[in-house]
Amino acid sequence: MSLEELVVTAPFGGKELARIPSPPAEDVETAVQRAVLAFEKTRVIPTFTRVAILRTVAAELERRRDDLARTIAAEAGKPLKAARAEAERAAATFSAAAAALEAQKGEMLPLDVNAASLGRWGVVKRVPLGPVLAITPFNFPLNLTSHKVAPAIAVGAPVIQKPASKTPLSALALREIVLEAGWPADAYVVLPISGAAAEGLVLDPRLPVISFTGSGAVGWRLKSLVPKKRVALELGGNAAVVVHSDADLDDAARRTASGAFSYAGQSCISVQRALVHRPVLEAFREKLLAAASTLVVGDPLDEKTDVGPMIAPAEAARVEAWVAEAVAGGATVLRGGTRVGECLHPTILANTTPSMKVEAQEVFAPVVTLNAYDDFEEALRRVNDSKYGLQAGVFTRDLARIQRAFDVLEVGAVLANDVPTWRADRMPYGGVKESGSGREGPAYAMEEFTEPRLLVIRS
Repeated sequence: MSLEELVVTAPFGGKELARIPSPPAEDVETAVQRAVLAFEKTRVIPTFTRVAILRTVAAELERRRDDLARTIAAEAGKPLKAARAEAERAAATFSAAAAALEAQKGEMLPLDVNAASLGRWGVVKRVPLGPVLAITPFNFPLNLTSHKVAPAIAVGAPVIQKPASKTPLSALALREIVLEAGWPADAYVVLPISGAAAEGLVLDPRLPVISFTGSGAVGWRLKSLVPKKRVALELGGNAAVVVHSDADLDDAARRTASGAFSYAGQSCISVQRALVHRPVLEAFREKLLAAASTLVVGDPLDEKTDVGPMIAPAEAARVEAWVAEAVAGGATVLRGGTRVGECLHPTILANTTPSMKVEAQEVFAPVVTLNAYDDFEEALRRVNDSKYGLQAGVFTRDLARIQRAFDVLEVGAVLANDVPTWRADRMPYGGVKESGSGREGPAYAMEEFTEPRLLVIRS
């Protein structure tokens, strides 16, 4: 990549997909100026018009699903069937934003709680803070973009987006659809610029809201640079699943395999740590190995593929080294551990320890560790023994254990009888500890992008 041009290549095979001019500094400055001016228009667009735009985008995303899926598969290396599901989810995200906008309510606040306030009452409404700077990752280039653009449109805020350098095509396609739906051109700009250039946007006081999804190192640094801004961070994790002896082991094993290995594990909520009640460890292990053995690894454009390439050969090499390091420390490879180019075969490790990188860090790859526990409380402690806290899954038929997990686990969401990899696009999604701050899901992101304003009326 040069300073003047972004070359987009396919992760699988290295085919050149596109050459996109990188805008010079003066064009970036112009984009910010136009977004600021556009805010004066978007903040007063009527609710029914914003709803119509959101629903039109949703319908068009659904109509173009297959074309968008091929774009996602080509630039991100996501298996075609998973890419198709992502396009459908993006449509659902815009629909959820429309529904959340229609459901918004103001608040009437009685103020005459003492004699000095007699005759006064208040009205509270939420107003947009200003243009939103959206910084998006490669792994869900369409839907994670939608999670920033749809709520911004809903509240009447312009968006300036910096997509991942490896996956700008999905964002550019979404912008085309959004503008065709009637959103002002200056109110949604995609800037394929470097991370260093994006830092200037982060510091720009005219962009009061930052919505970032990506690595923890980058996210927390950006937040430290602008302590007075509204900054929402969706960062990484090393998600755990607990499988107790009373669980449906067939279901738990199938879902764990899917949650660990789909899209080569390149999701911040991929199953990375599987903790299994010792009495059923052997049975679960065999079922997990069997489920993993059915997965097809290879070309993401092949309809049969379940596990495609990692985003870059260097990432596959990194994970291969982490696995080798774990083995040197006493871990056992039950399956996988090898790679061919960008493809890392689904890998299951046993006898790992919390200090190993494959447990302690975010592996972001098709790797899961498998270890036993003797007591449910021990399992919960081990889930919490992490600097991350995004989501966790618990498989058990015991409602008391589910309630205990809900009370104790230090995560943004607990999923009962499911893996942490599951997400509905309208739910509040986000983490605690080093997994981030703030919440996504259109209704919740709309709160992140706005602030309450009070009108006091004296009668």
